[in-house]
Amino acid sequence: MADITRSEPKIEAIQSIYQLGYMLEEVRVTYKEDAKMSVGNIVIDAKEGDMSSLPRWIAKILVEQGAVEIQSSDVTGYISRTMNRERIAKPHDLSGVDVDFYVRVSDYLEGLKERERENLIISLNTFVASRLEKIVKLAAASSLSPELEGKLSAEEKELYILINKVSTKFKKGVLKKFV
Repeated sequence: MADITRSEPKIEAIQSIYQLGYMLEEVRVTYKEDAKMSVGNIVIDAKEGDMSSLPRWIAKILVEQGAVEIQSSDVTGYISRTMNRERIAKPHDLSGVDVDFYVRVSDYLEGLKERERENLIISLNTFVASRLEKIVKLAAASSLSPELEGKLSAEEKELYILINKVSTKFKKGVLKKFV
């Protein structure tokens, strides 16, 4: 059988790549105080109340320092809509999620208060369990199609491929020459 533990570093590497891309995305910020600084080739010269776009990683540092406020991108609505689409999807059909969905959710969860985080995690557990059940059934039945690949996050795609390989090997093992 395939060694499941070998897939863990690959999934972590996939998450790291998408996390990096996410942190490099530009976000809109409003300056809460005058700011004048440079980071590498990024120069910031802003007055209180100014708005600009910065890479997310810089904006997060400036938020921690109280210098800026990141303009809401309605992540709550994005997560809610994604979970609702999955909830109303047919039992054998996966709704589409963005390739970096779990990276975005993870970043959002970090910023929530404990109670809000716990409530969202309860909903996310149901969401993940539903998707996992569907992925296992689909991956055991057939290899990954381009249409289905477009509906999976990066982590889910890796899981699908792993389950498909393991189930194919299992079928060949138990059915020997008949498969």
